[in-house]
Amino acid sequence: MKIIITGGGSGGHFYPLISVADKIRELAEEKNIVQPTIYYLAEVPFDEDRLFKTDVQFMKIFAGKMRLYFSFRTILDLFKTIWGVLDAIVKVFQIYPDVVFTNGGYVSFPVVMAARILRIPVVIHVSDTVPSRVLLFAGKFAKKISIAFSEAAKYFDEKKVAHLGNPIRDEIKYKQKDGAYDYFNLDHSVPTILILGGSQGSQMINDAVLGALPHLVEKYNVIHQVGKKNYDDVFGLAGVALLNNPLKRRYRVYPYLSDLKIKMAAGIADLVISRAGAGSINEIANWQIPAILIPISRDISRDQTSNSLSYARAGGAIIIRQKNLGKNVLMHEVDRLMSDEQKREEMKKAAAEFFVPNAAKKIARAITEIVLSHEK
Repeated sequence: MKIIITGGGSGGHFYPLISVADKIRELAEEKNIVQPTIYYLAEVPFDEDRLFKTDVQFMKIFAGKMRLYFSFRTILDLFKTIWGVLDAIVKVFQIYPDVVFTNGGYVSFPVVMAARILRIPVVIHVSDTVPSRVLLFAGKFAKKISIAFSEAAKYFDEKKVAHLGNPIRDEIKYKQKDGAYDYFNLDHSVPTILILGGSQGSQMINDAVLGALPHLVEKYNVIHQVGKKNYDDVFGLAGVALLNNPLKRRYRVYPYLSDLKIKMAAGIADLVISRAGAGSINEIANWQIPAILIPISRDISRDQTSNSLSYARAGGAIIIRQKNLGKNVLMHEVDRLMSDEQKREEMKKAAAEFFVPNAAKKIARAITEIVLSHEK
C-alpha cells in the first residue's frame, strides 16, 4: 500500500497534507490493515521534523513556476517544468503508488502529470474558493475532489465533488485557555487581540499595528506574530512606540507561534486580525473567534480576496482591504467590534456554522477506499 502526497511549498499546503497522512495511518490501524508507505514529493521537505514524526518519506522533484505575467525566468522555469515532469515520471513509476493526493501548487504539476501518464488514481483537495490551474487540470481526471469552500464546486464535475472542509492539524485544533494569561504574562482584566500575518509575516499589517500600538494597549492585550524576517525590526520599533508606556506589558511580539503558543493565544483571544489564506480562515472558524481579515491584494493573490469575501458573507469576519489599511482604519474597526458584544456573538455562531469538522479524516477515508479498491 503506497501513497504519494504532493503540494506547494507553503505551510498552507504542507500541513493539511500531513494532517491527512496522519489520519490515513489512524484509519489503517482502526481497520487492521497494513500501514501504508507514504511519500512526500516536492522541491524541499519544508518541515523535516514533522515528516519524520509522521513517517513520511521525502523525495525531491523539480518544478518551474507557471507565471501569469511576463518574466525572463518563465523561460527557464518552462525547461524546469519539462525536466520536472520527466523526473517525476521516473520517480512515480519507481514507487508506483496506489493513489496520488494533492492540494495544488506549481510543485505538484509534474507529479500530477506523471500520475496521469501512468494511469494512477488521483485525489485532489481544493482549499480555496477558486481552484489553481494545477487543480483545474487535475480535476478533469481526478477520482475524487474535496473542497473547503462551497463556491469551488462549480469548477468541477459535481459527481466527483464533496464539501469536506479544510484539514486542521490536531496539535492546534483545540484552544487552551487555562494558564494562558500567565504563560504570556498578560493583563487578565482586558480583552486580547491576536494578530497573525501568516508564516512569512506581513509588513503592511505590522506597520499598521505599530502605528496603532499606543492606542491598542490602552484597552487590549496584543499578541502579535510578525514573521521571522520582520521580528528584529518590529521588536525595536515597538520598543520605541511604547517607550515609558506603563501598559507596554500588554504587548507580546513573536517571530512565529509554536503549536502551544497558538493554542493558548486562541484560548484567550477575543478577536483575530489575520491574512485570508484558506488555512487561516478555517483555523479561525474552528476556534470560533470573531475576525478582521486583511487579504493580500487581488493582483498578487486572487485566492485571499475571494476566500475572505466568502467567509465575510457567512458572517464570521469583516474585511479591511489592504489598500485601505492604516493605523486609523485598524483602530476604528477593532474598537467598533470590541464595543459590540452582540455582533461578536453573532460572528462566533456564524463561524461555527461555516466550519466543516473532521476534514482530514474524511479525506483520508476517501483516499483509503481508493487504495483498497486499487489493490483488489
